[in-house]
Amino acid sequence: MISTFFVIHLTTKFDKMLDYFLLILVGFIAGIINILAGGGSLLTLPMLIFLGLPPHIANGTNRVAIIIQNIFAVKGFQSKGIKTYPFSLYLAIPATIGAIIGAIVGIKIEGELFNKILGIVMLVIVIYMVLKSNKISKNNIERIKGKYFWLSIIAFFFIGLYGGFIQAGVGFIILFTLSNINQFSLVKSNAIKVTVALIYTLVAVAIFAYNDSVNWKYGLILSLGNASGGWVTSRWSVNKDDKFVKKVLIIMVLAMAIKLWFPNFYSILAAQIIDLF
Repeated sequence: MISTFFVIHLTTKFDKMLDYFLLILVGFIAGIINILAGGGSLLTLPMLIFLGLPPHIANGTNRVAIIIQNIFAVKGFQSKGIKTYPFSLYLAIPATIGAIIGAIVGIKIEGELFNKILGIVMLVIVIYMVLKSNKISKNNIERIKGKYFWLSIIAFFFIGLYGGFIQAGVGFIILFTLSNINQFSLVKSNAIKVTVALIYTLVAVAIFAYNDSVNWKYGLILSLGNASGGWVTSRWSVNKDDKFVKKVLIIMVLAMAIKLWFPNFYSILAAQIIDLF
């Protein structure tokens, strides 16, 4: 009787440790993806749900790791000489206002339809990036004043609205906005992205936490992986040119769009590959 109880206890403990290990591993991969392009939440959110969290709590818990990840990523970019202040702060203000509204809605409303709409948006962005000429990429003048300033301010209110609502894929929209409205390089756009996302996510997490929609234990464990991936990639990606970052961005956008429209696509594909062997 005692030995059986002991075996069950050890098995349960081993299963828990395996869950934590997988959470950290998935977080590390997501941290890399989030800093290079975006869409890492499409890995972490399903993982949190797989571990038994209700979707709205998984949505809130995932943001804890994003906060820690972006703190490390901001420091990583700064250590490589990439400065975004004060422009990132200007963008963070409307994004935070939008995120407050989005988070309140996100706690109560199912986001499946919004995901499908986002899938279409992602495909449009990919087509645009593939067709867009790069002939001025080395001589771009950053556009941060006048109408371009106000266009980005308005855009970031809506970006914050979506980010507060569901977060997954917001990085794609931020990169698209900064590289096209303001003509920042994709590397600098990434640095601004993590700064703005850090600020508005702090407020979004507070709203989710107030509504008991955060599992702090899983969030902090996940953050170990996210932070490590974010730190490593923020320093490494600075040495890569825009063409490399763009290739990663296009691949992640396509992968995310497929996941949004066909949630079981990758599991079915994996099963088919396994059957071949």
